[in-house]
Amino acid sequence: MLDVGGSPAEMGYVHGGTYAAEIREYSEERIGLVMAGLWTGVSVSRGMVLELAEACLEAHEQQSAVLYEEMSAMAGGAGISLAEAVVVGGFTDFVDTVRAHLGDEAATPLRVEDDCTAFIVPDDRAGGAGFFGQTWDMHASATDHVILVRTRPEDGPRALIFTTVGCLGQIGMNEHGVCVGITNLAASDGKIGVTWPTVVRHALLAETATEARDVILDADLAGGHNYMIFDADGVGFNIEAMPSVRPVTTLSSEPLTYTNHTTHGSTRAVEVERPPDLQDSSHRRRSVAIDHLDRDDLDEGDLMDLTRHGVCQVPEPPYEIETSGATVMRPRTRDFWAVWGLPSMNDYVPIEFL
Repeated sequence: MLDVGGSPAEMGYVHGGTYAAEIREYSEERIGLVMAGLWTGVSVSRGMVLELAEACLEAHEQQSAVLYEEMSAMAGGAGISLAEAVVVGGFTDFVDTVRAHLGDEAATPLRVEDDCTAFIVPDDRAGGAGFFGQTWDMHASATDHVILVRTRPEDGPRALIFTTVGCLGQIGMNEHGVCVGITNLAASDGKIGVTWPTVVRHALLAETATEARDVILDADLAGGHNYMIFDADGVGFNIEAMPSVRPVTTLSSEPLTYTNHTTHGSTRAVEVERPPDLQDSSHRRRSVAIDHLDRDDLDEGDLMDLTRHGVCQVPEPPYEIETSGATVMRPRTRDFWAVWGLPSMNDYVPIEFL
């Protein structure tokens, strides 16, 4: 675990310096994937990749000057440019930006990531203290780069954050009990904007789920992600967030589950066509999660079992998608459990705020 505190510059520099070589390696992997065109249908030059990423920097700074400072310090500590930091952290949003920039030149992508299964269990289904949980699924090469970060900022709530090296944050819970997580969506309306890790971290500065929801609704998004939010008072939201449209579902008495396909007509209209086998996987995992959570008195063991046996992805050709880790959180009690790598093979570990 990386334990960082202090100013944004101090936290970012420690992150970048601790994992400098690994961040540089991961950055080159990500840039190479964009250049190869598997996610856009067209190969592009390194110069175009970095030019588009640099164009996104203003939106990142406008989203949060504090987090922009942290990202800048991380990049400096790792020895990469800010443009490279945008790609290594926000890859799955950034490819939406590249695809939109190509316009009519873009072809049907050969690869669209099938990333993550997320769920919220309301309080009355879990003995009065509900849960947020999810897997984080990515190309198997990403697993080695997964880390857990404990942040202790000078001005802001402490947080436990599941992420990868070079990325501000992907999934987390802050000391107010606000939980934020994501699953990937492939957007056809991508644009120059802010990528999802900055948005996740910004939402984790909120004191309530409602405040976190508004951070996401107001963000100048670069690409598509589904965001799930849950807090210590039992308030929860699901947001299918595309750059041009963001329908919100409010948590009621039924669990919320989400994978990687859109469920609203407005978002479906701006979703990139997905390969049939990945679309089937997304629907299957969501159906499994709905069935698994359709009972009362759920506890953390039930949710961990879902990530181990129901929705855990083992890499297979041609996509080589793997569940690189998972989290289960109970915001009312501030309990946080995390597992590195395949939940079906590794044990969850309880993590405490310190």
